[in-house]
Amino acid sequence: MKKERIFTYFIGAGLVCLLLVFILLFAGKIATAGPVLILFFALLGIGFRGFAQLKGFTYTTMIFAGVTAAMYYPEYFVEYKGYAYSNLITPLIQIIMFGMGTSMSVKDFAGVAKMPKGVFVGLLSQFTIMPVLGFILATLSNFPPEIAAGLILIGCSPSGLASNVMSYLAKANLALSITITAISTLLAPFMTPLLMKFLAGEFVAIDVLDMMWSIIKMVIIPIGAGLVFNRFLSGKAKWLDDAMPLVSMIGIGVIIVIITAAGRDSLLDIGGLLIILVFIHNIMGYNLGFWFSKWLGLSERDARTVALEVGMQNGGLASGLAKEMGKIATIGLAPAVFGPLMNITGSVLASYWHRKPPKEDSPS
Repeated sequence: MKKERIFTYFIGAGLVCLLLVFILLFAGKIATAGPVLILFFALLGIGFRGFAQLKGFTYTTMIFAGVTAAMYYPEYFVEYKGYAYSNLITPLIQIIMFGMGTSMSVKDFAGVAKMPKGVFVGLLSQFTIMPVLGFILATLSNFPPEIAAGLILIGCSPSGLASNVMSYLAKANLALSITITAISTLLAPFMTPLLMKFLAGEFVAIDVLDMMWSIIKMVIIPIGAGLVFNRFLSGKAKWLDDAMPLVSMIGIGVIIVIITAAGRDSLLDIGGLLIILVFIHNIMGYNLGFWFSKWLGLSERDARTVALEVGMQNGGLASGLAKEMGKIATIGLAPAVFGPLMNITGSVLASYWHRKPPKEDSPS
């Protein structure tokens, strides 16, 4: 009880900071409000750690603190003595994908044989719904071509580990979720470049072979190394097993902050509308993924799984591809916004479904 009271004080102090932010904004002191707003998110994140129902929002809240710092002080997150921090993005993605590989095994791919219909529907939904939605939103956005292309890129990316976590929390089919994530990731070197060429070619120049190689070196090779590690060394380096989830989370956070700082001026111009369009993209992904799956005859439990797989994309990979294209400050903006937003909506949806058991539980 005493421990909970301490965390409550952190939340209370954060709310006081938020009130002070509003006062400063009304007084026209926008620059002064920056440090206080950063402190608000940081205190809120610490406070959330003390409550089981809020603990899941700690990571996203800390991301918001970093994003706020990048918006107010971008010069500290762009380069240091001529070294561009964007150069860190590709190796960070490789580390994150290695971590993903260490948490997987060959058994994760066996789900194709055990749940063929669920896997097929999930993959079909993954590589149709979000890419088409991204194209429609990009076309309607009236954004500069490169920024619009970012909406398509996040739609053409595979799902990531976050969808597996949310499937577990939502009491969905975790085995199906892991299998869809694994297979969609393996298909990414082929599907993502081809979809980008077809849907985003009118916005930016797409080199299909170059993008294929970028995905192979950022995703397939590190995941392969992680699978080998899991097969032969899992449990023998417990410190690494324990560290990889934290390293992955920090890595994604660093990538988002770097992209935010690089694209700060563009975000100030179109940030509000971009957030709205990314939100629509994300929410429509959940809805269409769920109802399309139900229409094709999947159980509600499996439909929930597909909904989360479709709505939650691998923003890290999309960010890495934007960096490889040399467009981190434009194409990279939509993935940077999508990541934190999907964690919030995914957590809310998973919490709702957690309290509402599936109506039936038939296998795919």
